[in-house]
Amino acid sequence: MSKKSKPNKNNTLERVLHSQGFGARKLCRNLIRSGSVSVNGIVCEDPDQAFETDNLQLEVDGYEGVWPYCENAYLLLNKPAGYECSRAPKHHPSILSLLPDPLRERDVQPVGRLDVETTGLLLLTDDGQCIHVLTSPKHAVPKVYRAELAETADQSLCDKLLSGVLLKDEAETIAADACVLLNPNALEMIISQGKYHQVRRMIAAAGNHVQSLERVAIGELTLPADLAPGNWQWLDATQMRLAGWTPK
Repeated sequence: MSKKSKPNKNNTLERVLHSQGFGARKLCRNLIRSGSVSVNGIVCEDPDQAFETDNLQLEVDGYEGVWPYCENAYLLLNKPAGYECSRAPKHHPSILSLLPDPLRERDVQPVGRLDVETTGLLLLTDDGQCIHVLTSPKHAVPKVYRAELAETADQSLCDKLLSGVLLKDEAETIAADACVLLNPNALEMIISQGKYHQVRRMIAAAGNHVQSLERVAIGELTLPADLAPGNWQWLDATQMRLAGWTPK
């Protein structure tokens, strides 16, 4: 979650609910009047009651869990295979279909893309500047991948990836920032460029192939071991700084 906004006399419950993606202003007003909204654990039926947004916690009937107020939403999702990182998917369901309606209403978007079969750590946010920074080649945010290999390998495969391989349609070789062979059929590789299918293409260019691929970290932010594929969680400012972005 981002840093909370400053208290404001215009932060009526109706406006707050609308800003968090719970629908049009009229719908939010009706939800409140029907007794369907709790603020910090207390039901509020007055849509014009104003609240300080610091540490504000919302509960809305029909939406599971507690919804913390956040000026910008920052999420971590454990992406399963078979989903496209796109608002307009072509052949598979969108990763956004795994999120609840309020987050889609807020236009939360993936920070970069993982291909359909790649799993693991995916950031999502409605903060456009965050998306720009974390996906810009200029900032070179490191990303850690674990690849299961189709053929057995030895240290020579990592050596090739570290020294650089030439990808099709690229003019210069590209090298991994780091590469460790975990066992003869798996390796962990760090890259910071983010080219199309980069890890798969690099391993193929080095003489092997990827059987399965998982992203396990962005910057110093790691995929939680207890977050099941398809599930998501809120991220706070400290966690986002680990990923390379400081919320305002």
